[in-house]
Amino acid sequence: MNVLSLFDGMSCGQIALNKLGIKYNNYFASEIDKYAMQVTKHNYPNTKHIGDVTKVKGNDLPNIDLLIGGSPCQGFSFAGKQLNFDDPRSKLFFEFVRLLEETKPKYFLLENVRMKKEYQDVISNLLGVEPIIINSSLVSAQNRVRLYWTNIHNIEQPIDKKIMLSDIIENGDVDKDKSYCIDAHYFAGSNLKRYFYRGSRQIVWKIPEATKKGYIEAFEGQFVDLTFIKSKTRRGRLMIEKSNCLTASKFNYCKVTKDWFRNLTPLECERLQTVPDKYTIVPYGKRMMSNSQRYKMLGNGWTVDVIAHIFKNIPRS
Repeated sequence: MNVLSLFDGMSCGQIALNKLGIKYNNYFASEIDKYAMQVTKHNYPNTKHIGDVTKVKGNDLPNIDLLIGGSPCQGFSFAGKQLNFDDPRSKLFFEFVRLLEETKPKYFLLENVRMKKEYQDVISNLLGVEPIIINSSLVSAQNRVRLYWTNIHNIEQPIDKKIMLSDIIENGDVDKDKSYCIDAHYFAGSNLKRYFYRGSRQIVWKIPEATKKGYIEAFEGQFVDLTFIKSKTRRGRLMIEKSNCLTASKFNYCKVTKDWFRNLTPLECERLQTVPDKYTIVPYGKRMMSNSQRYKMLGNGWTVDVIAHIFKNIPRS
């Protein structure tokens, strides 16, 4: 089997194929990010890198059995400016369509974010299939809803593995069952409060409480009761002047300090994307790959177990 992966990133498609034991003769990867390419080269040295997708020609390749890709989504995302097909990055989707026509693979898979129905329909009409909506939360500790267009048959929703955020963290406590969706800008800013309100940071700032607001805000130097951190019905979380009543069974009272909040670690983000632990720890030049680049490529990547769930329906010959 020959595989052509467009916008390959750090080769999550290749991880999924290997996880399933699906053999392939050639894996052609179109990618231009030098950091992501280095991760792929380190983990899969036989990968055939073919560069910029706009310069890839179907006639230059052998018969392709599987075409996959997750074209850049910034123009479609509800979190962005929604320039849609006017965004030069999202226009790259048409390169996927071009190569689908040029290579005529047996199977294809395109992944992208949720978007306005009118733009979703444009993609569906060009690919000839309707998308399948899958939330990565079924196979991981991350809420990540994505659309998957594929001609691989009989794709059903994955069975819920019931993996929680608390199951994948290296240390500490969490205030939610599932992580927010990580993105390529996960580590791009230091203003944690601002990013929390945008819903893209894993920190405890608003603490659920049975009040009109539904939460309280805790700031540096204040004390909070985190005994039942995920409860939405308890009051008295913020302790002002007096401590809450101690109990003999369980209590967890904390002072909010600068190191009380933290980002998810790169290893935890690998686990959110169901990527093998330490997959992105590779040499780059004279140093190891920086954490900022690891965060970026993980945010841009796929949830591997979702892709594996789809690929398992590819007929074995």
